[in-house]
Amino acid sequence: MKVTIRESTVHGEAHAPPSKSYTHRAVLAAGYSDADEEIVVHHPLLSADTKETMAAVQAFGGDVLEIEGAIEVDGFAGEPEVPPDIIDCGNSGTTMRLTAGAASLVDGLTVLTGDVSLRDRPNGPLLDALRQLDVDVESREGGRAPLAIVGPTDGGEVEIPGDVSSQFVTSLLMAGACTEEGIDVELTTELKSAPYVEITEEVLDAFGVDVERTDDGFHVEGGQSYRPEGDEYSVPGDFSSASYLLAAGAVAGDEPVHVHELYPGAQGDAAIVDVLDRMGADVEWDEDAGVVTVEPSDLSGVEVDVGDTPDLLPTIAVLGAVADGTTHITNAEHVRYKETDRVAAMATELEKLGAEVEEHEDELVIHGGDSDLEGAAVDSYTDHRIVMSLSIAGLVAEGETVIHGGEHVEISFPGFFDVLYDLGADVHRESEEPEVPPKPTE
Repeated sequence: MKVTIRESTVHGEAHAPPSKSYTHRAVLAAGYSDADEEIVVHHPLLSADTKETMAAVQAFGGDVLEIEGAIEVDGFAGEPEVPPDIIDCGNSGTTMRLTAGAASLVDGLTVLTGDVSLRDRPNGPLLDALRQLDVDVESREGGRAPLAIVGPTDGGEVEIPGDVSSQFVTSLLMAGACTEEGIDVELTTELKSAPYVEITEEVLDAFGVDVERTDDGFHVEGGQSYRPEGDEYSVPGDFSSASYLLAAGAVAGDEPVHVHELYPGAQGDAAIVDVLDRMGADVEWDEDAGVVTVEPSDLSGVEVDVGDTPDLLPTIAVLGAVADGTTHITNAEHVRYKETDRVAAMATELEKLGAEVEEHEDELVIHGGDSDLEGAAVDSYTDHRIVMSLSIAGLVAEGETVIHGGEHVEISFPGFFDVLYDLGADVHRESEEPEVPPKPTE
């Protein structure tokens, strides 16, 4: 889908979509459950990625049913079956990594694969950890899919780096509760994206599973059962997706933008509120009401460490391109291992729009004071966060910005362009031939 965005202003009310991170974990946790009745996951995000996790739960022997505003899951009681076919995770790295842990419990073979982009994402540290648990694993170089996993594991001790992906730790913790011996996870490096593990702990606690923090990692007892109170769980709103709406209000608002369903919790990307505040935005968070209000503001460049909030890098990069002065986005090397190399992608596409950008191995520097954004044709890299962040840039770039591959917002925020339109953005969509993803320049 080709999306054309013209310079325009926004204002009004919007609702953050449900959290993708929480939905993935809640659906899989419900799959692990052994409740007498179905587990009901309320207010889930029904997107391309989360539907891959729903399909994986079914492949392992669970039963998943979409009902109005909810998902009903009849779980496999911590004992996933041998899948009847290869599990295709599409573009969802979260699905592949979290279900790799589930596959380690299967008494037999599980094969996980995905689309071209997902098959290029490394999983080596997670697969090495599974081997330490006596699981047989085969993959392409660097732990790239397809992944062939043969269990079951009884649990044990693993060493794993914490600076590649927090999803590796999440996978081990979720599966570990269903092993006989439990799992001890020793981190050999600093844990990056730590708030995502905190989300995992929060979801596990809601499902009655205990995780202990140790001096060098985590411990999860084996033999635990998954079951939330009242056999139901409600997914909160998503700060990662809301960041684009809040950024739109700050850079392109003519009146305030109010974003609802944003409550305090473990989401690290709530840091977008603080980032906007530090840049000089007029922003207010009513935590009790779950509403963040941002008014049109003059922004100034700041330094932001995204070690714990990698998904915010594209949003902050756009804010930096509009702000006066220079914005330094630091501790960003792990952001190169997402759906695409987001550091390189944002540098390349912002430069097409007229931004002055410096790309370093672990840092992205945007000289907003030297930037004068003008509309251009830009690429999505088949990455939902690249699409949404460049859409916000298009609101303030002179003329028209054309984004190829706009359909990829379906991964995390299916209604994104409808919400932008309702806020007043000049947005036009039309179908096009399927996109061949470009590779970011070095």
